[in-house]
Amino acid sequence: MTKKKGIDLVAVYFIGPAFILFTVFIIFPTIASAYYSFTSWDGISPVVKFIGLANYKEIFTSARFGNALKNTVILTVIISVFENLIALALALAVDNVRWMKNLFRSCYYIPVLVSGIVSGFIWKTMYNYSFGTFNHLLSGAGLDSFKHDWLADPKYTLLSIAAVLIWKGAGYYMIIYLASLQSVSPDLIEAAQIDGASAVQRFRFITVPMISGAFTINFTLSLINGLKVFDQINVMTDGGPGFTSETLVYLLYKAGFNEGRQGFGTAVGIMLLFIILILNTLQQKFLRSREVQL
Repeated sequence: MTKKKGIDLVAVYFIGPAFILFTVFIIFPTIASAYYSFTSWDGISPVVKFIGLANYKEIFTSARFGNALKNTVILTVIISVFENLIALALALAVDNVRWMKNLFRSCYYIPVLVSGIVSGFIWKTMYNYSFGTFNHLLSGAGLDSFKHDWLADPKYTLLSIAAVLIWKGAGYYMIIYLASLQSVSPDLIEAAQIDGASAVQRFRFITVPMISGAFTINFTLSLINGLKVFDQINVMTDGGPGFTSETLVYLLYKAGFNEGRQGFGTAVGIMLLFIILILNTLQQKFLRSREVQL
């Protein structure tokens, strides 16, 4: 005769506190945000007016939202591609160096430890037209014609911000690639070398498939980080010049907190959530189908 199992109180005691915190700080705010996205609430007034789909209608007809979406996509693509290319190059360099490997790994990782606000201030100073590092170097090399106000010129604003994000994030992804590279069996590399495979062929047909899991992780993280970039834009450009560098997250912030349109800002946040879920699902499906199962 089987004994009917009751509620495991020990499990409840352990899970309970975490479940309560998760409910209070994640589930409840998410449900509240979904509700406020259908209102014209200003974030302060006790009166919350329900306006239905008006905020979402404005999103789909707003040129400002379309501009923010375009900027977000451009930044995300640039960051995802170049962060991973540079991170992989750094990982390969560190993996093949014979001396002071830990020193190089630490040096490349240091930018990751700098906060987004601090890195924004540092690079904003470096980009300054009058006394910035880049224009100073160009002047010293006799290339004054190439000097720019990098953050005020709409043609270079997004690229300038992307450079900061790549500098800050590449070291983090390098560590993941490096850990994956060190798990590649030396026997496979040696066997391919004996068979006459060149270094490029060994990298393409052995190394890349063997570290495909790292590609999935890093591209997923860089996609999410690109879609939610905020700190550097806040410090360096405040979304300008005009709306040139305003992204979806920054539009959410400006509308909700600067313009007193919490309802519209929350609706932008809900749309961003769905965009992240859809893009992440598609990317995961594409990358995981190419992973090598060991």
